[in-house]
Amino acid sequence: MKKINDRQRTFLMITIPILILFFCFNTLPLIKGVIYSFTNFKGYGSYDWVGIRNYIDLFQDSRVGKSYLFTFKLAVLATIIVNVLSLILALGLNSKIKFKSTLRGLYFIPNILGALVVGYIFNYFFTYILPEFNKMIGGNGDSILASTKWAWVAIVLVCAWQSIAMNTIIYISGLQTVPEDVYEAGSIDGATGFAKFKNLTFPLILPFFTINMVLCMKNFLMVFDQIMALTKGGPAQSTESISYLIYNNGMSGGQFGFQSANAVIFFIVIVVISIFQMNFLGNKEEQL
Repeated sequence: MKKINDRQRTFLMITIPILILFFCFNTLPLIKGVIYSFTNFKGYGSYDWVGIRNYIDLFQDSRVGKSYLFTFKLAVLATIIVNVLSLILALGLNSKIKFKSTLRGLYFIPNILGALVVGYIFNYFFTYILPEFNKMIGGNGDSILASTKWAWVAIVLVCAWQSIAMNTIIYISGLQTVPEDVYEAGSIDGATGFAKFKNLTFPLILPFFTINMVLCMKNFLMVFDQIMALTKGGPAQSTESISYLIYNNGMSGGQFGFQSANAVIFFIVIVVISIFQMNFLGNKEEQL
């Protein structure tokens, strides 16, 4: 039997505590959440097993369905906005302009700030500054956060503003992997402007596009901090995301078991969407 040398023993000593922490704070809560999803647990006291009743009730709850529709609408729209603007910024920052490194640092600042901090800052902007400006130009001075019709727009703007930074950096990294001789060969063939981007640049940075699309969709589906800071699911539950609904009703609404079932379904939905994106965009990479 092969003996473990000092180097291998050191690696084990480093790895084992990390695995224990990962199991305690990730795997174990996941397992307990799945177990609670088959009970009527309120978050305290005793509970009874109810089988799959929570899962059946999920598909009959209009509030849950509304939160899923809102979350998907926000995630799709924010993903498109972020990737389009990030790609445009990356193309600009990757070109030969002055103070390029400084601008890259400035664009990354929003990603450093906490989502809750950003949310509260924009809450003040949407509640006080923007309405006053609206009054100056003859408007009614109401905050869009109080509007069931427009509150979701504010959330999309805040989510996009903070996410553009990381996506831009990823696209810049992708653009720097494109060899210059590809552009030289393309210019000989007459590839300029959008044709150059479509036929040369984009196919070569498609793996980075795949990463950004998957990460964006996953993060926006799980949106929570921005909603907590801006609207708390209001007005009239019009901006209630799935994550916020699970937290709010599970922790303080006495629906811990029911919302645990919601969390299990939501986890499966995110995994399925991510796998679909990876497979679909991966096939596009192979075709190109």
